[in-house]
Order: sequence, then structure tokens, then C-alpha cells
Amino acid sequence: MSSLLQYVCLAVIMLSMPAAQAQQVSASRSTGAEKAPVVHVTGGRIAGIADTAHQLHIFLGIPYAAPPVGDLRWKAPQPVKPWRGVRVCTRFGHRPMQKRIFSDMRFRSDTTSEDCLYLNVWAPARPGKTPYPVLVYFYGGGFVAGDGSEWRYDGASLAQKGIVVVTVNYRLGIFGFFAHPELTRESPHHASGNYGLLDQQAALQWVHDNIAAFGGDPRRVTIGGESAGSISVCAQMASPLSRHLIAGAIGESGAMIKPTIPAVPLSEAEAEGLRFAARIGAHSLKELRAIPAEKLLDLASQPGAFRVMPCVDGYFFPQAPDSLFAEGKQAHVPLLVGWNSTEVPYMALMQGKAPTPENYAAVIRQLFGGQADEALKLFPGHTEEEVIQSATTLASDRFIVYSTWKWTELHRHTGQQPVYTYIFSHPRPQEVHPHPQQQQPQPPPLKGAGHSWEIEYALGNLSTNPVYAWTPADYRVSQIMEDYFARFIQTGNPNGDELPRWPANGPRPPLYLMYIDTTAEARPETPQQRAQFQFLDQWYRQH
Repeated sequence: MSSLLQYVCLAVIMLSMPAAQAQQVSASRSTGAEKAPVVHVTGGRIAGIADTAHQLHIFLGIPYAAPPVGDLRWKAPQPVKPWRGVRVCTRFGHRPMQKRIFSDMRFRSDTTSEDCLYLNVWAPARPGKTPYPVLVYFYGGGFVAGDGSEWRYDGASLAQKGIVVVTVNYRLGIFGFFAHPELTRESPHHASGNYGLLDQQAALQWVHDNIAAFGGDPRRVTIGGESAGSISVCAQMASPLSRHLIAGAIGESGAMIKPTIPAVPLSEAEAEGLRFAARIGAHSLKELRAIPAEKLLDLASQPGAFRVMPCVDGYFFPQAPDSLFAEGKQAHVPLLVGWNSTEVPYMALMQGKAPTPENYAAVIRQLFGGQADEALKLFPGHTEEEVIQSATTLASDRFIVYSTWKWTELHRHTGQQPVYTYIFSHPRPQEVHPHPQQQQPQPPPLKGAGHSWEIEYALGNLSTNPVYAWTPADYRVSQIMEDYFARFIQTGNPNGDELPRWPANGPRPPLYLMYIDTTAEARPETPQQRAQFQFLDQWYRQH
């Protein structure tokens, strides 16, 4: 299991504990008497939904590539096959093959399938004076779970602000990240393993070719995502296959940089593929492709069976992503990027031990060896309160914050475009109906915002999640964050209207951080924050 997935699982277990059963929310739309919208895209004509209540046109389950099944399993996405007549696109397509891992994922798609390469579009119904800006959003889930149909990614709220929103399905797990020497040999690009990332790139090309039919501007495409989706944004910015298709980028917690999910050498990913094939007794690529999808998923989901490992394949990635950023070879576009104040709780670092100074010091010495004394100076733990604070910071840094900070640093020094950096710290409210099976005593409420908590706020989707008792304060926070996101998508700059000023970061110090809670306030990075990140930066360079 990857370090990201391990920490995401810890985060979900500790922060959701366990989540209440989500209510069923109707997916129906008020159509009135308006005729269903019809547009022409690659492959043929499609009909969508006329949402008259919100003045939107919605298209669900649009195929952007051929189904990656049979001989197309573990191949780069192939062109969609044309169809006759008008294809009805009013239901979400199949979600990618995956197990039920994360309790906070609420899908609207009906089934899982290898036939999963579909996207969804929310667009203003009325043409604009000029084409609308576009957001293409990639879901999170550790590259093993997730789907573009999830309620929290619904595009209606941003679309009502004059943005065409696209959510994209891409292959996951063994189907999306399996490398093997035979696959490398058969590939015209002598590459294998990054199929999920290639799916995303194919979707971006589809958007470039077709989004004008929905009123969107192919020259103003911002890509965004959270967790694995944010890591995907970092990857697409770095890849020479995608960077010309991007006008802006939004990253919410995560980068394809060590220690989160780095891209490994192709040989390492191939070795992992050979290990998995030997484990299940498959002696050839033909045998591997003949395994039914459900069985293959079961085999790959067993503990220790398969690790998701994006790789430097020489095609999607000619070099490691952090090297591409360091050399200024990434997309030179504005970047809005940040993380949450408490990505994971202190327990993730303390390994089940009480947060005493003695236990904390022992954990730090185990982690950092000869550099433990320096670590303890930067992440002090003289009292239980100080231990909890430092252990939370360090656990979050080691999980996903450091890699996101490093992405920020690299791009602001080499990207020649502004970088806007945030820390989201607003806590979730209580659940509406606590889970009836929740019998054991629970830890105290988390201080700050846990991993993934900002999604509904940023995309204007609090009302789509009936699990939590949202308050007027929550809606104020959502208005602030969604307005920042919308302005950035529209102009490449989050500032505007009556929003608190968000300073842009360039190569010169200091690094400004926009703290988003019930109010928004920009403050420079503190000397302690800087020293902590620089210590980790040196540590990861050496290990």
C-alpha cells in the first residue's frame, strides 16, 4: 500500500469515525418544457439535461475514449468510436474498477466497470458575450478510488458563476498504474504504467477539441483536483503531453513529489508488475489480459499484492516531475495551491502511543536518527499540548503538506507565473445523525480542517452533503473560498470584488499564505514554518 493511501485511510478512519449513512439525494433535474440541449462532439451528437431551475445545460457520461477493455487493457486511451444518431447523456457513466475504501465517497454512478472513460459537463445555458472559462477537475482517492459522479464534485454551483465545469473518470489501481516489461515492449512509445495519467491527458485533449460546443473557451482551461487529484494536476503540469493544454492550475493537498506519491523509475514499476504477475501465477501479458476485471481487482486488492507507482516512463514523464519543475520545464501558468491545517491527526505519527514528551521523543528518534535533536528543536514537544501540536504538524507534513509546499516553492521560482498559496483551517460541523453503531468513545473533535474537508466549501457543494449540520458560518466560508476559486478560474488571479487581498508569490521572499476560515487573512510564512520545511527538504533530499 502506498504511503499516500496509508495516510488517507488513517485520515478517513480518524476524521470520519465512522461517517453517518448519507441520505439519498435525488439526481433529478427541473427540466420544465425546455428542449434537451444537443451538441456535436468527437464521435457524434449528444443530448443532455436542460436544468431550467439553475439555467444550466448538463451532460453526463460522455465517452472521451474507447472502452479500455480486452486488448486495450493497459494501453494508452484510444479514440472514441463514432455512433449514429443522438446519444443520450443524462446518466453518469460507469465508475472505474475499485473497492469500497473510503466512507466519505458518495457516488451517483450505478456500477463499476473497466469501461469507465467518461466525463461530465455543467455549462451555463445562455451563451456568454465571450466564451466561458473552463475548469477540469480530477477526483482524489489515492489512485485507487474515486469517481467524477461524487456529489462533492458537482459542477452546478461554479457553472452558475459563468464557468464550464468538467469532471473526468480515469483508470485506477491495477488498471491504471500497472507496468510490465511486455507492456513496455509492445508500446509504440516504449512506456508502460501511467495509464490513469494518460486518461487524464486524453480528457484534456477532448476538452480542447470540444469544449467550444458547450460555450467554453479552449484557451482558458484550468485544471484542478484534491489529494490524488491534486497530485494529478502537478503531473499534468509537468508532462510535455499536457502542459500546452493548460491555462491555470489548482492543487488542493498533494503533489507528485516525495514522500507522497513520487514517480519512480520505469524499471522499478516494471519490477512491481513482474512481482504481481508472479504472485498470481500469470506467465504472460495474454494471461493477464484474460483475467476478468472483478477477479483482477480482487487479486490486486489483497494486502501487499500491488502498489500504485506512477513512473518516469520516458513518454508521459521524460524526467521526474520535481526535476521538470526545478528546470522550469513545466506549464508556465498561474497556480493556486494549498493544504489543510490538520491533514491528519497527531495519532498518525504517535503509532498508538500516548502523546507524552517521552513517547514523542522516542518516535522522533526512530524517524530521524542522528538528526532527531534538530527535529526536536524545530518540532518541540516539552508538554502534552506541545506534543499534540508538533505531532499533528509533522504527521501532516510527512503525509502531504511538505510535497505541496515543495510544489509551491518550485513553481514560484521557475514557473514565471504567480503562485497563490492557502491554508484552509475551518472545522466541519457535527454530523446530523451520528452513526447508530458508533458505540466506542470517540476522540475529541479535531482542531482545524482535516484531509479533504475543503472540497465542498471550495466547489460550493455544502448542500449536496446531508451528513453534516452546516451552519451559516460554513456557508460564509464556502462563499469566500468558492469566490476565490471562481475568480482564479476566470482571470488567473483570485482577487476581486470585496474579497480580502490575496498576495501573489514569486521568487522573492516571503511566501505569503492565505488562511481561510470564517474570515480570510494573508500572512507571511513564519520563521518556524520556514525552518521546518527546510529541514524536511534536506531530509528528503538525503533519504
